[in-house]
Amino acid sequence: MPDAPASILLLGATGQVGHALRRPLAALGTVHTPGRAAVDLTDLTSVREAAGEHEPDLIVNAAAYTDVDGAEEEPGRAARINAEAPRALAEAAQDVGAWCVHYSTDYVFDGTKRAPYTEADAPHPIGVYARTKRAGEEAVQAASDRHVILRTSWMYSRRRSNFVKAMLRLADETDRLTVVDDQIGVPTWAGWCAEATASVCERLLAEDDGALAGLYHLVGTGQTSWYGLARAVFAQFGRTDVTAQPVSSGEYETAAPRPAYTVLDASRARAAFDLPATTWTAQLARFREHVQAADGARVARG
Repeated sequence: MPDAPASILLLGATGQVGHALRRPLAALGTVHTPGRAAVDLTDLTSVREAAGEHEPDLIVNAAAYTDVDGAEEEPGRAARINAEAPRALAEAAQDVGAWCVHYSTDYVFDGTKRAPYTEADAPHPIGVYARTKRAGEEAVQAASDRHVILRTSWMYSRRRSNFVKAMLRLADETDRLTVVDDQIGVPTWAGWCAEATASVCERLLAEDDGALAGLYHLVGTGQTSWYGLARAVFAQFGRTDVTAQPVSSGEYETAAPRPAYTVLDASRARAAFDLPATTWTAQLARFREHVQAADGARVARG
């Protein structure tokens, strides 16, 4: 008889990466996507109950408190969602023998390095958001023997608040804007991240090899600044009427500090899971194609 389809518990299914994960994960098994009414990430009991109810082979945690500045005002809530809830999920995964896949961030680094960060580099988070995400990494590592932590960066999609979406909105409101040019990282399209994550999950479910457990960076290749990304967005979407001017971070006051350089080296993940080396610019081009296809389908439907 054929093996039963994998049971996959996906948290954060309405967010940028979580929403993009629905389709590729569905090809691997039955995906359970309990909403906030069923699983309150600030209520650890509901987190554990969800894992017990669905008896998953794989738990994917795409939920997070991502408001970098807001975390400075809500440190307790950020800690519950970014650190305590992942611990509960990882403990539940350990109890039922499931893999636990959890996302983290480039912001666990302080940005003082000037070469791409590898998994061997020691984190030094600055700000509440970064510290809670690092605490989440450590919690998952301590609670589960079968964990995969995926650090990614500069996420964008058509959902929620993100830089690319903001640039496209501002392009409709003004023909001139200023953008920070002294923070460097790797932009990541949520659709690409979801596809790569699904490849990782497929390998975990197929081989169940404990040697694959660990921490990985999951980004494309290349790097840019927020200013460089803005210019690339306007070029991709044909907004040559919009002029972006570079400015320094010091000209913008934010509640939370931002690291100046958080380029991640993802060669370890590419080697371990046979992932392609996709440039951030190629991801942006695919995002534009995705947007245009979706808009075209919407017009066709009337």
